[in-house]
Amino acid sequence: MPKDFLDLEATPERLHALADARILSPDAYGRALHLAVATPSRPAWRAFLSTTLMGLGSLLVLAGVVYFFAYNWAELGRFAKLGLVALGITGAAVGAWRLGDRPAGQFALLASAVLVGPLLAVYGQAYQTGADPYELFIGWAVLILPWVALARFTPLWLLQLVLINTGIILFWEQRMRDWSASREGQLALVLGLLNGFAWATYEHFANRRVSWLQGRWMPRVLAIMAMTPLLGAAVVFIVDSDDRSFATGLSFLLLLAALGAIVALHRHLHGELFLLTLGSLCVMTLVNTAVGYFLIKATHAEELTLFILPLLIIGEVALAVYWLRRESHATGVSEET
Repeated sequence: MPKDFLDLEATPERLHALADARILSPDAYGRALHLAVATPSRPAWRAFLSTTLMGLGSLLVLAGVVYFFAYNWAELGRFAKLGLVALGITGAAVGAWRLGDRPAGQFALLASAVLVGPLLAVYGQAYQTGADPYELFIGWAVLILPWVALARFTPLWLLQLVLINTGIILFWEQRMRDWSASREGQLALVLGLLNGFAWATYEHFANRRVSWLQGRWMPRVLAIMAMTPLLGAAVVFIVDSDDRSFATGLSFLLLLAALGAIVALHRHLHGELFLLTLGSLCVMTLVNTAVGYFLIKATHAEELTLFILPLLIIGEVALAVYWLRRESHATGVSEET
């Protein structure tokens, strides 16, 4: 469904069309064109650079903490190791409490949550608890859950989801090794369902105008995290006739459902081209895999397949670009989105 006219972005092309239709006077057209292509103001640049440098600085400090313990591991006693990490967590948490919802406070809370991981690692190494790696990541995710729930800070939510994904992957590798021959397909299905649920939840509350969920970078990352394992399982379902299990087949169906959801989301909610591009790449991957598999099985001529597939890819890219441009004009979304 096309957007309301007032919700369309003021691109130079649309402003030129309005001027040609005599809806905008020459003075109004000049002013609107200046505003549409104007660069951000100095305060906007200052805020952007401040936030970006603050984030990079936080990551560098956290990396420095990890390398500090790695380099000085033998010289530090167990109480010194635990005390230093606990001091860092406490200092960052207090800083987050004092700074509040400002970016500095949010990054301080993120640093505090990240330092919980080194604390658990140091504790496990100092006392030889014998815990498996997946227990570290799951415990890490559980311990920072109150901060994540209260912070309203999307990078912290992403950290939580990455920890859960890592814990599940490690658990699958260590505990599910001999349970099933199709464990990779089952793992892909579990990750796709988990990340897809997170993606759908984010989109639901963003559509309900929750203020801190209006950024579009987070759902794009979640969409990639949800569709990548499903795409891998779908490719296995196509090319491996011996591993066409229930898990890979269901992953294939869920991927098709996700592609349909992307089109519906583009038309009825946000109208952005990133997800459509992601969906197009998934469709191209499936088509190329199916065509290549069929040609190799039918003709047993790899040279012919290598000749046909590049031509197919060129045609798919041209068709995808044409379709994306049509969708851009139909929904009023700029092609840079």
